[in-house]
Order: sequence, then C-alpha cells, then structure tokens
Amino acid sequence: METINKREAWNKGKLVGQKPPLKPKDIWAIRIYLQNAHAVRDLAMFNLAIDSKLRGCDLVSLHVRDVTHGNQVLPRAMVIQRKTQRPVQFELTEPTRTAVSAWLEKSHLRSDQFLFPSRVTRSPHVSTRQYARIVHHWAEAVGLDPSTYGTHSMRRTKATLIYKRTKNLRAVQLLLGHSKLESTVRYLGIEVDDALEISEQTEI
Repeated sequence: METINKREAWNKGKLVGQKPPLKPKDIWAIRIYLQNAHAVRDLAMFNLAIDSKLRGCDLVSLHVRDVTHGNQVLPRAMVIQRKTQRPVQFELTEPTRTAVSAWLEKSHLRSDQFLFPSRVTRSPHVSTRQYARIVHHWAEAVGLDPSTYGTHSMRRTKATLIYKRTKNLRAVQLLLGHSKLESTVRYLGIEVDDALEISEQTEI
C-alpha cells in the first residue's frame, strides 16, 4: 500500500488573521509598566503608535521634524504613508507630547534625525522587525499573550475606540488613511463586533 505523507498545515497551532486592538485597561497597564521601568524611548514610541495609528513602517521612519516645530512637540502632525503615498494627519495628545519631549531631551536628537534611531549601526532607525519584537515585549510584560498582539494592534487600537464611540466610519477611514471604505470596514472587523454587541444586549 502506498504511504501518503501528510504535511502539517503551515498555520497549525498559530493564530492567524488580524491582531486585536488593545483594550483601555491594557493601554494603561503598558504605560504604567514603561513609566515604572523609566523606558523613556519606549513610552514615547508606545504613545505615538497609539495616537498616530500609523503602520509600523511609517512609525519607525518618522523624523524628529515630523512631530516638532523648533523645541515644541506639535499637537497635530501629517506624514505621507509609504504604502499608499497618501497624506494622513494625526493628533498628539498631551501624554504623547510629554513622552516625546522627554525622549528628545534625553536623546539630544536633531530635527533631521530619525525619531527612533537604531542601536544597530547598519540601520538608521528601528526596523519594523525590531518594532514588532518591542511590541511583543510590551504585551508580555503586562501579562498579555505576545503571540496574540502585534504592531497592527497598535494601529487598530485608537481607530477601534473612536469607531465604537462615534460609529463614524468615514472619520476612521480618514484617520487610518484608507483609500476605500471597504478596507476600513474589514480592518475594524465591524460585522463581528456589532454581532457580539447585539448578542450581549440580548442575553437572558
């Protein structure tokens, strides 16, 4: 009898699909952890990742001048996305401006330098792979499963919170820099979230 070699599925034992956004309690847990650890760079990176909703490749390639004017951190910034070449604006909240200011004061970076320079000499700024490892460390440090959360969790967090509060898809589309509304619907997983919300309201 001929022996059939059964190849193991590539995704066996792995979580696939979109990474979930962080919950508000997770955001505060990570912030407190980074503050207690005096991780000045990471706190600036975390807060900016949440506020900006940028893809990892755009976050790590930010220059100091993108978020500052003179010695002041801007309350609002705009960058051109690498993937779409479309501009996207974002607000820098007070905690983010404070964290970025503390990082700039410590690092003594010039306006033309990358905001998050790499500690590896061959790379001018933190790589997307290194950023992913940093995010996994944040998740693990506060008791979350690092395999469940990733860089897209950072991008999705504030967008998801804004949608749940406003139900304004068009606004979230603009904030994420999506060219198509369908991309925003798919990105937020709205159908699933709404179904769960309805289910919770009708539990008996």
